[in-house]
Amino acid sequence: MAILAWRHTKRKDGAGRPRRPAWLTLLTTVHPLLGIPVGLALSAAAGLRVFVPLLLTGMAARLGALTLTREMTWIASDVAIVALATATVLEIGAYYVPWLDNLLDTIATPAAVTAGIMLTAAATPELSPFVRWALAIVAGGGAAGFIQASTALLRLKSSALTAGAGNPLIATVELAGAVVLSLLALLAPLLALLVIVALMAVLASRASRFRRARRRARPA
Repeated sequence: MAILAWRHTKRKDGAGRPRRPAWLTLLTTVHPLLGIPVGLALSAAAGLRVFVPLLLTGMAARLGALTLTREMTWIASDVAIVALATATVLEIGAYYVPWLDNLLDTIATPAAVTAGIMLTAAATPELSPFVRWALAIVAGGGAAGFIQASTALLRLKSSALTAGAGNPLIATVELAGAVVLSLLALLAPLLALLVIVALMAVLASRASRFRRARRRARPA
């Protein structure tokens, strides 16, 4: 398939320009409203790792697989991709440092909300500015903030029960989830939306149990 795609790029169209691979054409000719689940799924991924979905969004836009809103095209610039790649590596590494991960959670929630807003706004160029930013703030930022706050509670519980020994496992699951969810958002947005609903339901259930346990543990 890779060879066929490469050969396809060498062919010329009527104007003498190289033709794009079929997979790029498919991704960029889907129904424009699919930008909504794409943006929401990327925003949810930002709740797991802030910079992973931003980096993958910039790379997808750079490859021509994702159309960004005009004010967000800077995400696909060389400077932005290098900066996001650096930030991604630092963020991933920091979550494997004992207790630093809990400290990062205190600033990750507002950062995740901001990234969630940006990602939904970036992926929905077909919407009017008012609808786009309203959706980005309420749904995109809300999904990212909810998921990040829920995983922060799980990490706090792990720190209390295992003295931080179980936190690297949580960090690995979060990283894998951010990567998989971002890729699903770009390749299968409707499936990604279903995954988000299931993920938020599981996190809400676990967070509720954690809060009830803390109430029961308080002295009367």
